[in-house]
Amino acid sequence: ESADLLLVIDSDFRNIVNSPLCLSEKLLVVTVATKDTDGFRRFLRSAKHFNYTVKVVGRDEKWIGGNYMGAPGGGQKVRLLKSALEEMKNQDKIILFTDSYDVVFASGPKELLKKFQQARHKVVFSSESLIWPDRHLEDKYPHVREGNRFLGSGGFIGYLANVREMVAEWSGEDDDSDQLFFTRIYIDEAPAGRDIQTNLGEKTDIFVFTDEVVLKFEDGRVRARNLLHDTLPVIIHGNGPTKLQVNYLGNYIPNAWTFETGCTVCHEEFQPLTALQESEYPLVVIGIFIERPTPFVSVFFERLLKLQYPKNMLKLLIFNKEAHHEQHVNSFLQEHRNLYRAVELLGPEEAMDGVTSRNLAFDMCRQDQNCDYFFSVDIDVVLKNENALKILIEHNLPIVAPMITRTGRLWSNFWGALSPDGYYARSEDYVDIVQRRRVGVWNVPYVSNVYLLKGGLLRSELTDFELFNSHILDPDMAFCHNIRSKGIFMYVTNLHTFGHILSTENYQTGHLHNDLWQIFENPLDWQERYIHPNYTHIMKDHLIETPCPDVYWFPIFTDEACDHIVEEMENFGRWSGGANTDPRIQGGYENVPTIDIHMNQVNFEKEWHKFLLEYIAPITEKMYPGYYTKAQFDLAFVVRYKPDEQPFLRPHHDASTFTINIALNQVGLDYQGGGCRFLRYNCSVEAPRKGWALMHPGRLTHYHEGLPTTAGVRYISVSFIDP
Repeated sequence: ESADLLLVIDSDFRNIVNSPLCLSEKLLVVTVATKDTDGFRRFLRSAKHFNYTVKVVGRDEKWIGGNYMGAPGGGQKVRLLKSALEEMKNQDKIILFTDSYDVVFASGPKELLKKFQQARHKVVFSSESLIWPDRHLEDKYPHVREGNRFLGSGGFIGYLANVREMVAEWSGEDDDSDQLFFTRIYIDEAPAGRDIQTNLGEKTDIFVFTDEVVLKFEDGRVRARNLLHDTLPVIIHGNGPTKLQVNYLGNYIPNAWTFETGCTVCHEEFQPLTALQESEYPLVVIGIFIERPTPFVSVFFERLLKLQYPKNMLKLLIFNKEAHHEQHVNSFLQEHRNLYRAVELLGPEEAMDGVTSRNLAFDMCRQDQNCDYFFSVDIDVVLKNENALKILIEHNLPIVAPMITRTGRLWSNFWGALSPDGYYARSEDYVDIVQRRRVGVWNVPYVSNVYLLKGGLLRSELTDFELFNSHILDPDMAFCHNIRSKGIFMYVTNLHTFGHILSTENYQTGHLHNDLWQIFENPLDWQERYIHPNYTHIMKDHLIETPCPDVYWFPIFTDEACDHIVEEMENFGRWSGGANTDPRIQGGYENVPTIDIHMNQVNFEKEWHKFLLEYIAPITEKMYPGYYTKAQFDLAFVVRYKPDEQPFLRPHHDASTFTINIALNQVGLDYQGGGCRFLRYNCSVEAPRKGWALMHPGRLTHYHEGLPTTAGVRYISVSFIDP
């Protein structure tokens, strides 16, 4: 399916070229477009940019002329062109005939006409490197010294009288080959070929196919440079499998994005929601897909609640394949289900795979006439921008994804290009887009993980239930392949920052609170969940207190971190007996025993060491100038104090250079009494704050004791650093 155009000018060629005011009047663009596709609208935008006048024929006519992936076709274009030419009365014209769904103008009429004049022929065709559709005609083509040898029917330019005479011989069917028809004229196998001077634009810079060009940025303008001939073509054509390349070039040409202006077209389709009442907002179905064990699922639902969009205009479809996450889903629904217009849950008992669940989710929107948008979100997406859904809707695009990346890596939820076999390929601008050195809205061949799709598309262009099915492609690739085959554009926007995607590698489910073990795989998410929000302000805002000489007190853990560590230890349950004999430590004897569980007993020692390095060592080096630590430890453990078990700890020195003591629950709420007294200074910290750390020297100067816990249960985390 392609659209064709024609261009017309006066026979007094030189006068027209030198009179720009006449060009818009003398030059007519006629294009065949049976459907108003994304590619066609892009073509019209480029024509408007250069002030071409466009006439469209074939509107609302069913296309039966084939497509580039099937057998030869295109005869319907010739029929429509022939009919359009017959209606033209002014003989003093020049015709440019070219496809439009996969074509972009790179320059204006004046340059185009000059280049046609330089060709010195009555009709000039675009040229290709491969012969199609009949390779047996190869020997009849004249050889060329430079450029492509074979005719391409996707574009030609010529005088009206000559073009009319050429297409007058057409009597074929709509699904016959237009390329074969024009080829026979060119090689003089048809009568018209004997009377018309035709020429291939093998080295002209009027037409060029996208696989032969690169972008050229210069003086606030973007052109396509033909690398083979070092020319600047006027018309860029994405022929056959190279259609995706014209999508890439169309992100820049003509002047859609430049280094000087940034994106100039990003808000062309923009429709703000600000003028609407909340009851008038589009109805959005949010599909949430849980297909594998994933960290921070409860945090995902917390962010979902914070999404700035009226919840009575949201329907939730939750597809949970993992029994491990049933507790997280059920907890969210138990508390918040009634906030939403509707909620549907399909759990592990349905035994539904990812392909089926996604097809079914789309079909639920397809069958609901009120479904304006479908917002697909995988559970490993960290959507931190609370306005993300509003932003995507306001873009008013068929399919648009917010750009998200994996922290510290170039991995993202879009591809800039495809390899010949349909897999990932890196486009020239991919790294700049991922790192937001180029900001805009980008037409791309693949999106995944999170994207917004117009519900109307599912009820019109995408009626096939099995959009995610393929015998050879993964579901996400199959979906994008089906979208591309329909000529629907997919976009990714990085105009805003939206969030990132979690790593699910090495995620274990054998603990009570598995997220605690994510400090290596997902450090930013671990910090956000478990490190006190004031920690990053410690140095700037002087949040470190000194309750006793050389004793420092500062916030380190969130309440959730404290609760999870305590619950993890109680779930493990193997508390020591508080005896001096302790086989867990070197030598087997503990001089000042506590009732505790060591970090290595729950396989948390590597994660704990990482925590000490990242969050404790920097404070140590600030507060004890000249001392640098690698945060080594032999002993790190959680201590439990109870009145009827071990209420206090007698005076002692620690086997450390310095000690970290973190309160894991709240005095007055969870227990009474407790605290730490430094005997040499007769100084006590009697009201430990939950999540705050005491840091003090271990040997010689800071002889200390644990004050009695008189009620409840007190938990602290203790680390002997640099023994």
